[in-house]
Amino acid sequence: MKIAVCDDSKKDRESLIKLLREYEKSKSKEFEIAEYDCGEALLENNAYLHSCQIIFLDINMTHLSGLETAAAIKNLYPKILVVLVTAYMNYALDGYKVRASRFLVKDDLSVSIMECMDALVGEIEQETRTIEFPFVEGKIRLKINDIIYIETARHKNVFYTKEGSYNIYKKLDEIEEELRDFGFVRIHQSFLVNMRYVRKISSYVLTLTTGKEISVPKARYAEVKKQYTLYKGVV
Repeated sequence: MKIAVCDDSKKDRESLIKLLREYEKSKSKEFEIAEYDCGEALLENNAYLHSCQIIFLDINMTHLSGLETAAAIKNLYPKILVVLVTAYMNYALDGYKVRASRFLVKDDLSVSIMECMDALVGEIEQETRTIEFPFVEGKIRLKINDIIYIETARHKNVFYTKEGSYNIYKKLDEIEEELRDFGFVRIHQSFLVNMRYVRKISSYVLTLTTGKEISVPKARYAEVKKQYTLYKGVV
């Protein structure tokens, strides 16, 4: 697994890389870690970015900021998972705008890095993870990350995916249980949503990256926002 650490502070780069090496050892993983002292240097290395999976970016760098670097990277390589690292919490909303996967505070890295890496590694491994369902159309194996949301319609549930829609006569409660560990959130009785496709949640409305808007009941709103915040790693 290839990881890039970009920070104009050598001390902060070394501290983060040390934590990543400790995680690597504890989880019996194997990382290739490249370090950069500015966003410009990182963006110039297209060969590394092409195969890189995770990037840790300091937000407050001189010249090209971490936010500007993240925006450029996500435009070129949308599948790269970007983690924004800073000493200040007030950049969290900006992190969403550049499609950051996580937002970490430097003072808390020794505590938060384990959970963060568990989530990111799990997401990368999940990219190829599949699950089979007995749809009306027949038994079909889907990539979990291709499922956008599931909606109850009359006496069946409809899976809306990147490849099309599929119908199943199975209770949403049962489907929710099967997908419990894969980043799905129950909006209300009729919707189960893959949080990787959530663009924003505000004013009791959840907006997907497809543009679809789903009303969130007042009774569930706080819990849905909490789950999404935990999923994004802004804690």
